[in-house]
Amino acid sequence: MPETSRLNRPSLGIALVLAAVLAMSINDALVKSLSGGYPLHQVIFTRALIGLALCLVFVRFEGGWSILKTRQPGLHFLRGLLIVIANSCFFAAIAVVPLGEATAIFFAAPLLITLFSVPVLGERIGPVRLAAVLIGFAGVLVMQRPWANAGDLGVSRIVLLLPLIAATTYALQQVMTRRLGLTSKASAMAVYIQLVFFVVSITVGAIAGDGKFVAGLENPSLIFLLRPWIWPEAEDLWRFLALGMNIAVASYCISAAYRTADAGVLAPFEYCGLLLAVFWGWVFWGELPGLEVAFGIILIVSGGLAVYLREKQLARRRALHRDIGEMKS
Repeated sequence: MPETSRLNRPSLGIALVLAAVLAMSINDALVKSLSGGYPLHQVIFTRALIGLALCLVFVRFEGGWSILKTRQPGLHFLRGLLIVIANSCFFAAIAVVPLGEATAIFFAAPLLITLFSVPVLGERIGPVRLAAVLIGFAGVLVMQRPWANAGDLGVSRIVLLLPLIAATTYALQQVMTRRLGLTSKASAMAVYIQLVFFVVSITVGAIAGDGKFVAGLENPSLIFLLRPWIWPEAEDLWRFLALGMNIAVASYCISAAYRTADAGVLAPFEYCGLLLAVFWGWVFWGELPGLEVAFGIILIVSGGLAVYLREKQLARRRALHRDIGEMKS
């Protein structure tokens, strides 16, 4: 079967994205639950260690150790570094910001994926999709509440920007996944990401693991980043194990999805993670979005769905033109 055909299976890609979104939503809830007592670098190290072991199992079943060979190690490292930055910014935010609100801001990522797919992947974006993207970003602006006083926000504006930074780096990582997926297996790409997480967390732990940088800090996000390493309590061990298992599943599924189907088709389905984040926030922390946040969520989701519906319409037109061309020939 030709490679282009094998890499154009939107139904399978959508199923993989939904599985990844579920795993990542559980992962985010687990990280938030651990943010009050453990440092982020310890959480990421443990998660990466378990996730790497599971991803290597995926490699074994998807083709063996030979698929780990790559001619583009620099691009794989850059992709891994982007997702490390995305995770670190997002996790630092959810230590303070309600899970649903932080996730809603982060979900500017599918809109950014649509934009970045133009220069990186050569995909086209017309005025309808561009308008939908602008509507989504209007929602992000509403959630940033530029008209409010800093004291009324409950958190610093820098913390509110962290999910947006995470969204930007995540979007860049995903369009790179589509390009690298033409030559790399999903399990191999998942291994590369876990390796980068592993190396970065060890490096940060070696520098800040004794807690020398946390003295005098009051910002909960910075404390989460720089808190000293401690041995997990017995009741928290299952959370660390679940983190590793979830990130392995999420890394594999998201890599497989974006190498299986077009980024513009898959990106809107990631919005299911927003509903799950609001649900977990309500169940575990009693967090429900306020009026402004809810309005911002509606705008973001509306923009994303409009992008998806326009993509489906264009896909049907392309298929019709292709069928007519084949009939004429």
